[in-house]
Parts: sequence; C-alpha cells; structure tokens
Amino acid sequence: MLDSHTIAVAMSGGVDSSTVAAMLRAEGHTVVGLTMQLWNQRRLAGHPGMPEAVQGRCCSLDDVYDARRVAETLGFPYYVVNHEESFERDVVRPFVEEYLSGRTPIPCSLCNNHLKFDELLVVARQIGADALATGHYARVEFDEQRGRWLLKRPADLSKDQTYFLFGLTQEQLSRTLFPLGGLTKPEVRELARRHGLALAEKPDSQEICFVPGGDYKHFLDAYLAEQGESLPDTAGELVTSDGQVIGEHAGIHNFTVGQRKGLGIATGSPLYVLQIKGDTREVVVGNQDELYSRTLRARRVNLIAVEELREPMRVAVKIRHRHEPGPAILEASGDDEVLVTFDQPQRAITPGQAAVFYDGDTVVGGGWIT
Repeated sequence: MLDSHTIAVAMSGGVDSSTVAAMLRAEGHTVVGLTMQLWNQRRLAGHPGMPEAVQGRCCSLDDVYDARRVAETLGFPYYVVNHEESFERDVVRPFVEEYLSGRTPIPCSLCNNHLKFDELLVVARQIGADALATGHYARVEFDEQRGRWLLKRPADLSKDQTYFLFGLTQEQLSRTLFPLGGLTKPEVRELARRHGLALAEKPDSQEICFVPGGDYKHFLDAYLAEQGESLPDTAGELVTSDGQVIGEHAGIHNFTVGQRKGLGIATGSPLYVLQIKGDTREVVVGNQDELYSRTLRARRVNLIAVEELREPMRVAVKIRHRHEPGPAILEASGDDEVLVTFDQPQRAITPGQAAVFYDGDTVVGGGWIT
C-alpha cells in the first residue's frame, strides 16, 4: 500500500467500500468519502408495473445513509456528488436505445467507464486526493517491463469484477486502488466486524440500480412515458435461420439472444432466439445447436496490457459476467475492431454485451460485441 496519502473512497453504502474506507483509515491515510447520486429511486414510482418504493438497491437513499453513517463512525469527511444528469445521458438513455434496437446492454460497464472512474477521479483531484479507492474485487499493478498499468483478476474469483472494468484507461488505473483484490468476501466481512461497522452483514446488491426487480420491459414503458415518448413500434416476424416465417412478435425489445421462453409459438421442439435484426425487426429462432458460434467481432476496443495488437494473440475471452473464459485467438480486424476465434463454439454470443480478453489473470482489454 501507499505511504500516508489523502485517498478518496468511492462509497456505495455496501460492506465492500465501507471496509475499504476502514482499512485505509487504519493504515494512517487521510480518507474522504464520496458517493455518487445517480438515480432518483422514487422517480418512476407509481407507473404501471413499477413499485411504489425501492429499497436495498445500489446507490439508493438507504445506501447514502449507510455510507454517511460509516464516515461518521470512522471520523472522516463525506460528500454526496450529484451526477444524475450525466448518468441519465451516458447510461440510462443508451440502455433504453440499445434494447429498442435489439441489443442487450450492460449498464454497469457504462457506469464504470463514463462516471465512477471518470467523474470521481476529477472530484478526487479537486479535493486534493492522491488516488481513488473502490470496493471492486480486482487488482491493479504497474509492470515495469511493459511500462504499463495492469488490471488483474482478484484472489476471490467468485467475486471477480474485472469484466465490468475493461474500459479503464492507463491514466485511470494509475490513480486507482482496489484494496480488496487480495481478499475473499468472508475475509472482508470479518474485517468489517473488526472495525465495528454496523453493516458488516448487509447483503450485496445484485440488480441494476435503476431497474427494479430486473424487469427492464416495465422500466422501458415507464421511462418513455415519463419522457412523453411512446414505445416505438418494433413488432415484426419470427423467422427461422433459413428465412421461413413462423409467427409474429410484439417488439424486438422483448427478446435477447439465447432466450427460450416467451416466444409465443408452439413447436414440436424447443426454439431459442438466435439473432435480433434491428433493421428488419426480425427475430431469428432455431434449435439449441444453432446458438453456438466460434467467432465474434468487437468494437470500441480498450487495450490495457498491450498498446496495440501487432499480431494474433492467444487469450481467454469472457462474453458475459458469469461466463467461463473460453480459449481463443484475438486479432485486429479493422479500424477499432477485433476478431475473436474460439477454440470451441460458445453459446449465445450476444450483441451489446462485452467481450473481455484475459492472459491468465491479466486483463488484456475488451470491447463491445457487434
């Protein structure tokens, strides 16, 4: 860890970031707590399908209260930074537009890239902090030989959050600390108890902070209604992979690649969503074997461990958060585009999700699946 410094801690109100603040304080650092106010949880309350009140959510008012209580208990200054406008512009609106175009977005990665490690580092600099610490399960270190900052998987692989952090730049990594990278979740909770934190047993937040219950369909309806917009007509045809029309659907935003239930048609064998064509509003369906593919292309690529891909590289690639990385060849295939060729076919490669490339525990980089 660093010599004594002023460190800003991104506090979500959960046990992880609170324990980070306690650890740094105990090590003699000057700690300043920062919480981002991103979304008014009461904003869409009362709209059809939306709950009247939301509790226990990431970045909720309860979390702000919990973070402030930790700061008061440990005796360091704490501030709430309002970024609701930029959160809506850079995370919520793209989330809505991606679903309406037939893609499946990852708002947590957008939030990390555009807000948590961008805006908070600016605030940290403004208050005179030397670094920003977070409760993410990941590791960062400087590789003297490469002359680059590296993002690495944590000791507790069951809590690995590097998939959501692939967009971090060299400058951001140089000023970021992940104090929990070498710990397991049970060890973190034990540290929280030792430091006398009242929220040591607080459960983890699992849901997207602005989508109650994970019901994105109701959220889309409510959000567009609030904006004075109607849900666009994205109804179209259900077609097989060879082009045969076998039914109709009410809108492409109701589907995601790999989906089996809710297709609205009965056949002799199970059908799965293979592809969603935003331009023609067709939902392509087929059998499970057709879900598998050996290749993907990704754009808006951010490389961390290397400056550029000069030649094909052996990597392991994650195509969703809970996916076991598959061995593959990574190579540049165009302007800001890479081609991934897996050794074995992978199930349900989904446009809009991230593909993150690993070399052992080191994150090579990542991009957005097209």
